[in-house]
Amino acid sequence: ALIEAARLDAERRQAADRARAEAQRRTAPPAAPSSPAADTPIVVMVVDDSKVVRVKTSRVLARAQYQVLLADDGTDAVKQLESTLPHVLITDVEMPGMDGFALTRHVRGHARTAHIPVIMITSSNDKHSAEAQAAGVSMLLGKPYEEDDLLARIQALLPAAETA
Repeated sequence: ALIEAARLDAERRQAADRARAEAQRRTAPPAAPSSPAADTPIVVMVVDDSKVVRVKTSRVLARAQYQVLLADDGTDAVKQLESTLPHVLITDVEMPGMDGFALTRHVRGHARTAHIPVIMITSSNDKHSAEAQAAGVSMLLGKPYEEDDLLARIQALLPAAETA
């Protein structure tokens, strides 16, 4: 009886340890993304005419240790690209002035920015798929999207950005 009680107690402790380890794994902050150089932060530019979307997306990216640049629309993004090159650009489709397609064509049309991966976020990716591909969008992401999915897509595009 003592041996059986000791065995059950050991099994309970192991189960509790596994549960604790699993809980820690789930609540641990995501690993910092790999950067092109150890001391260089990965810069992501978010281009969207909606302030709410810019703020929400920038918080997600900041929690994942990315440095975030915000642009109100395509024209603002082009102006910022003159002085700063992000590793990844995330853009909305429909914006006043220069929309996401025109911004992507601009990025692709200049040797200095052509290498930057572009993630386009749209509410109807079927409708915009052909135009996005023609403009040179790297990835099309539908709304609403999971935050982890966005982070995974950025991470997937980084090796391409690092070799440029």
